[in-house]
Amino acid sequence: MIDEKRIASLKRRYGNRVAKEPVRRHGPGRRMSPGRGGRPRNSRDTVRRLMSYLRKDRLGMAVAFFCVIVSTITNLTGAYMLRPVINRYIVPVDGSRGDPAGLFRALLVMASVYLISVAANYAQSRIMLTIAQNALQRIREDLFVKLQKLPLRFYDTNSNGDLMSRFTNDVDTIGNMLSSTLIQLFSGALSILGTLFLMLYTNIYLAVITLIMIPVMMKAGGFVANRSQKYFSAQQSALGALNGYIEETIQGQKVVKVFCHEEIAEEEFGYLNGDLRDKQIKAQFFGGVMGPVMNNLSQVNYALTACVGGLLCVFRNFDVGGLTVFLNFSRQFSRPINEISMQISNVFSALAGAERVFAVMDEEPEAADVPEAVSIEPIRGEVVLSHVTFGYEPGQVILRDVSLYAKPGQKIAFVGSTGAGKTTITNLINRFYDIQGGTITVDGVDVRKMKREELRRNIAMVLQDTHLFTGTVRENIRYGRLDASDEEVIEAAKTASAHSFIMRLPKGYDTMLEGDGANLSQGQRQLLNIARAAISRAPILILDEATSSVDTRTEKHIEHGMDRLMRNRTTLVIAHRLSTVRNANAIMVLEHGEIIERGDHEELLKLKGRYYSLYTGLAELD
Repeated sequence: MIDEKRIASLKRRYGNRVAKEPVRRHGPGRRMSPGRGGRPRNSRDTVRRLMSYLRKDRLGMAVAFFCVIVSTITNLTGAYMLRPVINRYIVPVDGSRGDPAGLFRALLVMASVYLISVAANYAQSRIMLTIAQNALQRIREDLFVKLQKLPLRFYDTNSNGDLMSRFTNDVDTIGNMLSSTLIQLFSGALSILGTLFLMLYTNIYLAVITLIMIPVMMKAGGFVANRSQKYFSAQQSALGALNGYIEETIQGQKVVKVFCHEEIAEEEFGYLNGDLRDKQIKAQFFGGVMGPVMNNLSQVNYALTACVGGLLCVFRNFDVGGLTVFLNFSRQFSRPINEISMQISNVFSALAGAERVFAVMDEEPEAADVPEAVSIEPIRGEVVLSHVTFGYEPGQVILRDVSLYAKPGQKIAFVGSTGAGKTTITNLINRFYDIQGGTITVDGVDVRKMKREELRRNIAMVLQDTHLFTGTVRENIRYGRLDASDEEVIEAAKTASAHSFIMRLPKGYDTMLEGDGANLSQGQRQLLNIARAAISRAPILILDEATSSVDTRTEKHIEHGMDRLMRNRTTLVIAHRLSTVRNANAIMVLEHGEIIERGDHEELLKLKGRYYSLYTGLAELD
């Protein structure tokens, strides 16, 4: 069984979705707060935003609601026609014999009326389904576009699985509400009003019984609805937590197996799964109990109406057709109330999902370019950091007064312990984060005054963690510059020393890669990343431990290719293997966010300081 210590750990890691109160994960940025158990924070604003996605289909909505009105009116008309049919053709009030021919004609008219109701109901269902899918398309598009505009800080602090849950489960619940629930709520309300009017018209005494039962039904429905609203919101949150854990565990399955973590993963999954089960039981119970509660109250109303109606027929000469119609209305009056009650759970589930979706849309995007942003194409590649200070969180300084420069075509290397701030420097040059103090300039222009897209287009990165997209080898290399020709793709592959192994693949450059290039070795995936950087023609190149995933033999094999890649480019290299930075123009040794030594390889060895210790093996790098 999972112990309390690991339960506490799970709540820290997924506290925003599992624990009663949100707990932020460690790391840069802030975590999204929506998704915790509890009712939606502002249902009115959420509904207003959802309705805004239906505005482009206002005409279709009008037609659909008109069809609902037609369907409701014809349905009620057909039901009321039963009164004159009984009183005239089955049990005539004047005591005469029934009229089979007249009954047949009346039934044909009733069938025609109900046929119109069926056609109108079919039309509105088709129209609303199209409208709902159009709205979902816009929501998914807005959500995806927003994800492209969010800063790296957002992805550093939010689970990929939870984000996927918002894209799939939460959006699906919204679709269910828009396609069926919305129209059923309107249809139900219209049916209730129409039925109530006809009941009052048929017999006011029997209508009083129904009017007395209405507040009882509403009170019971309101009690159940308030409970279900809270639990459906908690259910969506727990589902996001479970999806996040599954995604992380599958992605890290190799690590799980290496450290024999299978049983622990099963126990932690069991806890999250159980948490979801408990919340789903409560949500589904209160969502499902609504129907039986309302149905039982409906049966009470029906029984009272039948008893009182029978007495009225005996003592007040109330016609049999009127009693039959009223009993039918009594049953029919409860049906839309039951339907509305049953749809309430879908509404709350959709609102909870919509809040989670809109929470992403409301995240702060990357700061827009300043109005006076300049364009300095072509960029030569001079990079200067002057007294740069930065921290991911207020009061936690990562870089302290860092200054350095790289002239066009130079190779600058960063070495130091893990966490010293090497990768942070490259993130700042790319403007993945903005500095709190000092300046960073490219070709003499402050990067904050440059167009962000233009800046990044001129910087190519090869990261330690490789990532390949589903597609061919050729398409993955061309990702660095989409307008590159096939010849340029091959040339880039040769530059990265990847051409030979690509030609040995089943279909060469047209070989399909799936699962992040699972059919390639780690070194081969890294070579494709290097080729992608080569084809970009960016004048600034950042290599963030790019060869750490490559064995020594492969590293030697691509050394000449890397030299060709770095030729005439300003290159910033982060490396644990000091042998890869010996030919750098300058080497920066960082510790605790500060540059403690700088110089070329020979100069730093003569100092016999930290670099000397690292290079000669007298100190561990980490």
